[in-house]
Amino acid sequence: MNSTSEKVDFSQISDEQLPVAKHELKGWKHFMGLYAGEHVAATEFVFGATFVALGATMTDILLGLLIGNLLAVLSWTLITTPIAVETRLSLYTYLQKIAGDSMTKLYNWANVIIFTVISAAMITVSATAVRFALGIPAQLNWYPTNMAFVAVVCAVGVIVVFVAMYGFNAVSDFSRICAPWLFTMFIAGPLVLMPALADAVIGQTFLTSWGDFMHIGSTSVWTGLTQSGEPGIGLLEVIGFSWAANTITHFGLIDMALLRYAKKKRYGLCTSAGMLFGHYIAWISAGIMGAGTAVIVQKSIVELDPGDVAFHALGLSGLVIVIVAGWTTANANLYRAGLAAQAIFKDKSRNKTTAIVGLVTVAIACFPFVFTKLLPLLTYAGLLVVPVGAIVFAEHVIFPRIGYTRYWAHFQSLTHSTPAVASWGLGLVFGFGLNALDVISFYYLFIPTWFFTIFVYTVLAAKYGAKREYPQEEAQMASFDQKVEAHHQMQADALPDHVEDTSLVSRVLKVVSVSSLFITIALALNTFSFSADVTGYESNRELFFNIAFACTVIYFITAYWAMRRQKALAK
Repeated sequence: MNSTSEKVDFSQISDEQLPVAKHELKGWKHFMGLYAGEHVAATEFVFGATFVALGATMTDILLGLLIGNLLAVLSWTLITTPIAVETRLSLYTYLQKIAGDSMTKLYNWANVIIFTVISAAMITVSATAVRFALGIPAQLNWYPTNMAFVAVVCAVGVIVVFVAMYGFNAVSDFSRICAPWLFTMFIAGPLVLMPALADAVIGQTFLTSWGDFMHIGSTSVWTGLTQSGEPGIGLLEVIGFSWAANTITHFGLIDMALLRYAKKKRYGLCTSAGMLFGHYIAWISAGIMGAGTAVIVQKSIVELDPGDVAFHALGLSGLVIVIVAGWTTANANLYRAGLAAQAIFKDKSRNKTTAIVGLVTVAIACFPFVFTKLLPLLTYAGLLVVPVGAIVFAEHVIFPRIGYTRYWAHFQSLTHSTPAVASWGLGLVFGFGLNALDVISFYYLFIPTWFFTIFVYTVLAAKYGAKREYPQEEAQMASFDQKVEAHHQMQADALPDHVEDTSLVSRVLKVVSVSSLFITIALALNTFSFSADVTGYESNRELFFNIAFACTVIYFITAYWAMRRQKALAK
């Protein structure tokens, strides 16, 4: 620990190991775009089909997904964001201060593996769109059977790696451009395919009431029966599934890496852009698109891959959406993996660790099993990291309230925290033990596991020194924090003032980009509302396919151009 009179050589300390500087904090628009982009993933097509295959009813879907995703938003807002904003640290750096080297390295390795595989799955899904466009056979084995598919994966993956290497700003910028377009496409898709679905169920290509929509959905999409005809999952399972889908990032606190940049704690509510749209509307939309595509191609919805569904719903724009949606999710997860790797190899830059992890990710993405096994991976990964999130929550939130000392292990200069390691291990035994005993639904196991780990860690930490006071060490830490703040202020003073681009060219570009999205929605509404018969529907759908793809090209060109002009002006 540095004494109060000691100078600190910040050139020897990675920025990722320090709190985020005030001048680097982001506004709510960044997080709306980031979460909308990340959680509108190509796998939404898969999860949409999953609920159909699991036999959920339409009422359970409409209500259960809403409740579950609201609970997820509250988890980010009340648990993750306050800790992230108060510390301005990633979970990896915070864990180093309270758990020591041994547990931190083990945990970081676990996260490198988890997020590498998740990113690989996203790249693989994106590659299914390119595969479809190039006529490459579907990859049904756990290993690749076509070298052209491997080449496609490598091409898609390289872009993901480069974006993730450039850090939070690049990830955020990419997501902010993609998010409005993704929103538009997931709204347009069901509108375009609903007439085909309606014709198959009620014998007409148009809906006359909400009752028609409920009847079509209950009859052809969410029937309440599995593929084998057995009764499916119920409301509680749907709520639990949608709440638990992201436990690794909210209860597990992984998203401290992103939310440490938030100016205010209430920006945790920005996760609703991902949950209420990406995991509510997009899952429902994907189910409808999958059912509509199944009608058109005469296949079961579970036999379709994302490329099939997206193309029949949106034409060439559908292939783009699978690619882009996979990229936006892979970018954020590869960024997290790079942070975890950098926390292990402190002498390496985050760019270098992200590049190395990225190469491994692309290699894994060549094997289709990562896509087919994604759902169990996410579920088990969440249960694996929730005890660690509980340890951090106890240390940061509970300890000051009960008179314990926060960072007590750091003040003792411990390289190995027995309470932290033991609590994590016992938490895993408890959680997976409940799973083996089948006491409660698997989707809710994270809740008792979280509370159990908090209790165990609090008891053990008290025995190892958390109840003691460390006035001298706390003063040294406060002195170091002041030096960090002064260092950040010097960096901020060297930055140019922000200038908003209000030029005529940029305003025109923004108008054109937004107009292209409205035109796309208008064409989808035209297909949905003014298709009097099958012939008229096919004509309207073809019109949508052609013009919507042109609008897609126009949107990305103008939106990216406007962003580059703003950045050039800022420089």
